[in-house]
Amino acid sequence: MHLLVLDGTDLSDRIATELDAAVAAVTAFWGPHWRREITIITAGTDEEFRVLAGGGPDFAASTTVEHVVFAPGAAAMGPGALRIVLRHELFHYAARQNTAADAPWWLTEGTADYVGRPHIPPPPGAAALAVLPTDADFRTTGPALSAAYDRAWWFTRFVAARFGEPTLRRLYLAACGPGHPDVDTALTRTLGMTRPEILAAWRRWLTG
Repeated sequence: MHLLVLDGTDLSDRIATELDAAVAAVTAFWGPHWRREITIITAGTDEEFRVLAGGGPDFAASTTVEHVVFAPGAAAMGPGALRIVLRHELFHYAARQNTAADAPWWLTEGTADYVGRPHIPPPPGAAALAVLPTDADFRTTGPALSAAYDRAWWFTRFVAARFGEPTLRRLYLAACGPGHPDVDTALTRTLGMTRPEILAAWRRWLTG
């Protein structure tokens, strides 16, 4: 892996410090068979971020076929946030060849967050989170976008807790891989439950 510095800050050094652990976290979930040839770029301007990765103002980083590109604002992130974003984006890179262009965003983003975020207990009132976001929810901004990521993450947390991490990976491959069936079919084939049954079980899990 190669770091390309365009921003002139210490962000690349901080990424380098986190990189080995990020690779290990992705590999622990996804397995060892993913390509390690990647350039991680720290963009110097918002325009560079947009041109290199199509990134917008609400994103700290974005992943393409060959690159993970960090936005200039990523330099202000604390260690924990940077760790999450790096692992999230590396998962997208690792899973790219097994991810169809029309894969459901709630599962691609939720699984990336599952790899990247610490596994904290559900918060009070978590039953309200038991609603799968739509792809359109991920095209919003601000709190609505954050809420979409949170709901997707809590769903993947539920699947891993109830059925095991290997099943979450199988669900990703079934629902997101090239030639995937519709989501309801993938859910039933992988989890052995209908969507309403799964959502009800998810709600019970969130409320403990």
